[in-house]
Amino acid sequence: MLAILHPDTQLDSDSYRQTMSFLEQLPGVAVKVHEVVGASQRLTEIYLLGDTKSLDKDEIEALPAVERVIRISDDYRILGRHRDDQRQSGFTYNGVEFSQHNLNVFAGLCAVDTPEHVEIMMRALSEQGQHCTRMGAYKPRTNPYSFQGHGKSCLPWVFETAGKHDIRVVAMEITHESHIEEIDECLEKLGRPTGVMLQVGTRNTQNFELLKAIGRQKTYPVLLKRGFGITLNESLNAAEYLASEGNANVVFCLRGMKTDAGQPHRNMVDFAHVPTVKRLTRMPVCIDPSHSVGSRDKAPDGIPDVMHATAQGVVAGANMVLVDFHPRPEKALVDGPQALLMDELPAYLEDVRECHQLWKKRQQLYRNTGEARANDHLWSSRSPG
Repeated sequence: MLAILHPDTQLDSDSYRQTMSFLEQLPGVAVKVHEVVGASQRLTEIYLLGDTKSLDKDEIEALPAVERVIRISDDYRILGRHRDDQRQSGFTYNGVEFSQHNLNVFAGLCAVDTPEHVEIMMRALSEQGQHCTRMGAYKPRTNPYSFQGHGKSCLPWVFETAGKHDIRVVAMEITHESHIEEIDECLEKLGRPTGVMLQVGTRNTQNFELLKAIGRQKTYPVLLKRGFGITLNESLNAAEYLASEGNANVVFCLRGMKTDAGQPHRNMVDFAHVPTVKRLTRMPVCIDPSHSVGSRDKAPDGIPDVMHATAQGVVAGANMVLVDFHPRPEKALVDGPQALLMDELPAYLEDVRECHQLWKKRQQLYRNTGEARANDHLWSSRSPG
């Protein structure tokens, strides 16, 4: 069961204290408090976990600080959609909105290599009016002898360059909880010129201790990639681990499934699950076409496979795109063969915008169809028999 308090309820108010005093005395029920900070208001959500079937919904709704009560299912208790749940989807971070209704593109370097390449990438994004990027400082690799990323040593010049070009959010994968502290200390020392979205890679989707550590901090939102060899349900429950520890600012990323059936692409593209994740949860949904396709190959129509895969996800309603670009892919230390070229960036961004507009038109098409059906039903119910 979920009790949603009146907007901007103060935690030191009498109404909050009275409400919590009642809830904490309910037998067999654990109480967890989550704060949701939106663009214009702060909401406090109180989750009642345990034997809640016998609880009187009306009695809890009558508590002084409570606005409404929702009975929730066992699946995805915090991030999931529930029958009478009208809560907002998404969040705002560092001036950038992440929701199930808009779209952000995170084009950038899969792995940070040189200050020159970071500068070229971020300057190009700024010239295109972009405020987000991906920059890998910590890189988990299958081969222990492969480049593992520059780590904390590159953070200062990455963050300073981001601030210089008004890049507000940098998606950065972490592989250990100590990386959170390294990122936080560096940003604080520099005066926080930019923001970071902590990325959980596909190999760490079921690293539950790492998920708990990331979930316990509320400063940075999280981009969680789907596990490459597990079910969608298992990956969504990994996101719930983050939320259950206190951080519900999570974006879920589809990045393709590891299977020989996906060849010649690197992975089997799973972007048909974009609307499925949006239906099951309130999370914004990201797609990673670069790691799905794994090459710069083009179809006979002259369009890169990566763009065709991107279009599939964006037309289906994706809210974020994570894509690899590089000034000199032949010099890239990680995944150079799949990185798109800088001169392809303007066309790529314009194509994404066109696909997003098509998604909006598709929405309106089916909304009009639904309204027409409802009107027909209303008219027939009023017609004399």
